[in-house]
Amino acid sequence: MFFIISKVAGFFLAPSNALVILTIFGVVVQMLWSFRVGAVVAAAGLVGILACGLGPVANWLILPLENRFEQPASDNAAPDGIIVLGGALSDRVSGERDAGLELTEAGDRILALLRLARTYPQARIVFTGGSSALTGGGRKTEGELVGEAIERFGLSPERVTIESNSRNTAENASFSKEIAKPRADETWWLVTSAFHMPRAVGVFRAAGFPVTAYPVDFRAAPDDWMRPFATVSDGLRRTDVAFREWVGLLAYYWTGRIDTLFPGP
Repeated sequence: MFFIISKVAGFFLAPSNALVILTIFGVVVQMLWSFRVGAVVAAAGLVGILACGLGPVANWLILPLENRFEQPASDNAAPDGIIVLGGALSDRVSGERDAGLELTEAGDRILALLRLARTYPQARIVFTGGSSALTGGGRKTEGELVGEAIERFGLSPERVTIESNSRNTAENASFSKEIAKPRADETWWLVTSAFHMPRAVGVFRAAGFPVTAYPVDFRAAPDDWMRPFATVSDGLRRTDVAFREWVGLLAYYWTGRIDTLFPGP
């Protein structure tokens, strides 16, 4: 039920959708009830679209998330294991096209898997990712697609354990723990997008699986606080991503899936 509610609520809470709905509602109010009230509502929606689409609002939202964790220093001890979260490819397009793995904006998670696997040849690797689609998912889950591509990556299938049933971050953590069975003396690195790292680390900690953050897929440069966007679509896309993550933190905290509202190092 949590999965379904989160997907439905996510549609209406996405700023791009909410602002368009608000603008359309204002136009309808203009035509059917009060021109003045409707004009104010529609103007508010348009101002919001422009502020989030062209202004730096998206960066204000995403930079606190991305700056929360740093990658381990190069002189850190080698990890015993590496967890890589899914969300890096389109399972529907990849499965339907049969043309290899079609990466999303978060494709750096796959690149990190390959890079770290070669840098730390003794580390165990777990890739965790099922299908996060409520409807219209692909024929194969993300985990299944990555599992089929492991040998093409030049890695031995025995090195990488695939978990392909999880649908969200909470399930990533619980299913990965079952697979990895981490010991108290082991060090495990967690690879996911930088904006998603606070919630991911919090979920793994709450599941009793302590991990070291290895953030990748940074969307903003450290000094982008006041940087505008060249197109409305770019700004709205980043606003949606960051806002969704803040809502996810609140939802996970309220439902007991993380122990603190904004997990940190």
